[in-house]
Amino acid sequence: MERPLGLWLVLIASLAIIHLVQVQGQPGFISLDCGLPVYEPSPYSESYTGLQFSSDAKFIQSGETGRVKTGNLLKPYATLRYFPDGRRNCYNIPVEKGTKYLIRAWFIYGNYDGRDSNPIFDLYLGPNLWVTVDMQKPGNDDTSEEILHIPTSDSLQVCLVKTDKTTPFISALELRPMGNNSYITQAGSLKLVSRTYYSKSEYYIRYPDDAYDRIWIARSPSWLTYISTTNDVSNDNGYNLPKAVRQNGATPTNASLPITITWTSENPDDQYYMYEHLAEIQDLQANETREFVVLLNGKKYFLSCNS
Repeated sequence: MERPLGLWLVLIASLAIIHLVQVQGQPGFISLDCGLPVYEPSPYSESYTGLQFSSDAKFIQSGETGRVKTGNLLKPYATLRYFPDGRRNCYNIPVEKGTKYLIRAWFIYGNYDGRDSNPIFDLYLGPNLWVTVDMQKPGNDDTSEEILHIPTSDSLQVCLVKTDKTTPFISALELRPMGNNSYITQAGSLKLVSRTYYSKSEYYIRYPDDAYDRIWIARSPSWLTYISTTNDVSNDNGYNLPKAVRQNGATPTNASLPITITWTSENPDDQYYMYEHLAEIQDLQANETREFVVLLNGKKYFLSCNS
């Protein structure tokens, strides 16, 4: 007999951005607590993740420090550095040329200035626009931006650029060296759109469960049935998925319905890379086969079988 359609699926949809910039050789994570007061210890161990955070003061010569007034936040995200002076203010960070980095910037406004005026500004890697940080959208009091980038020099410049009358700021800046045998593109860097795993869990996954400190958000649409295993699921590729991601999955409750993943693009010329991670996590009988077709915009992408 054939069992209902089911797949273990994790989606990362990433937007390719062409040619960003620079970097130096320093093994290990770089975790900057932006605006950490001078009287507080640096570095320090963040209690939830165990990550070592340091003050950002050695990497930038401008800006003023502040602290958010709302929210129960992890220590690195409760302070910030803001830039009332100058149009362009830049961090200069030593990195390793030719190494792929996950670069993540955090922005938690938290009414730090008492003005209830969420800002909008641009974020650059060197001379190239990374993203417009728009915190004026409803409910967008905090956000993070992430990009995969291979520097072409030994110094990385991350710049906040003023675009209107509001003041740019940043809460934390994180760099994670990754292996160069995953997330391979023809050219350019990858800006993260979404990274999810299928589970009823209410918790996100990051370091130490993810060796690269990727952040995975649990996705649990009501029309899916969720499955899991305690067995060790194969991880023999360059992506090094977290154990909890590999051990959870979902199948359609109605076997005649597909698992559909959608996203929208503001620019029709944008290019996307989608990474689907599939594995069999249920025990099939000798006479059972799991088979499904993957369609991309209605066209057959590939056929996958497990028997």
